Order: sequence, then structure tokens, then C-alpha cells
Amino acid sequence: MRNMILLGMLALGAAGCASSSERESVSDAPAAPPQATADVRDSGGMTKARANIVQVGTDLRVRIEASGMARGAYGAHVHETGRCDPPGFTTAGAHWNPSGRKHGKDNPAGMHKGDLPNLLVGTDGRGIFEITIHDAVLSGQGGSVLLDGDGAAIVIHAAPDDFRTDPSGNSGARIACGVLG
Repeated sequence: MRNMILLGMLALGAAGCASSSERESVSDAPAAPPQATADVRDSGGMTKARANIVQVGTDLRVRIEASGMARGAYGAHVHETGRCDPPGFTTAGAHWNPSGRKHGKDNPAGMHKGDLPNLLVGTDGRGIFEITIHDAVLSGQGGSVLLDGDGAAIVIHAAPDDFRTDPSGNSGARIACGVLG
């Protein structure tokens, strides 16, 4: 009986040690990188896309996944203000442009930090892209801070972006918007 009690105490002690080391390894794990997400909704409140922005070093990795949209190409941009009042979503302001550039990757004086590729939606209503915005941060200090005092938004436009016409790439009306947070 005495041996059984001793064995039980040893087992409990070993279990306690294992739990302690497991807790230490969890607390030593690297923190997840900062990120922001948005449900991008149309003026009727239907979710049309999901946006995710992750801080990777001194860059931002942007991923947009659309579903339930009509087949076609749509301009997509990061806008400077975190407001999405329907129906026109004009409260999202202009494209995020902390460096004061012109619009579009094909514009010799471009491009805005908020200029993104066109969102290409297939016959299944789905589309996806991922892009890196260099030399930008989600929050903190510096000239290219995305989530400043008034936030930021992701906007999808009705037409494809021509990547050169300032200020919005001739991408038409704003048809969906999501506040990053």
C-alpha cells in the first residue's frame, strides 16, 4: 500500500513538471504578427469578400477573397478612412496614399500604397489575390501607417482599374466596402 501511494505521488509530481514545461514552451512561442481584417459588404449588407492584412517585417501582405460576385474584373483599393457608409461608400475617402504619389502601377508618377491588383472573379463567383505593400506598417510611427487615427477600409469598385488614370484608375462606382480592424 505504501509503495502504491509513493508511486502515485511520483506520477503526480511528474505530471506537474510536464505541465509546467508545457506552459513555459507556450509562453516562449513567438507572438502572432499584427493583422487587420474586414468583411467587405455591398450596400445591402451582403458580404462579397473577406480582406486580411498581415504585417510581415516592414511590409504588409494583403489578401482578398471574394465569393458570390458576378463574373468579371473589379478595381480594389485600400482607402484612407475606416468608414463604409452605404450606398456610395464615399466616407472611405480617397486611396491610401501616404507618399503623395499619383494613381496606378502604369503611371510614371504612381503609385499609391493603396493601389491593388484587379480582383478577377470567375464563373463560380469567386476571386482571390494576394499582394505585398512594401515599406508600410499597420500601426505605430512613421509615414506609411495604415491604421492611423481614422482607420482604413478596403473598397471594391464596379469596373476594372486601368492602373494609370489618377486618382482612381477609372474603376467606377464603389460597390462594396469593409472597415479594417
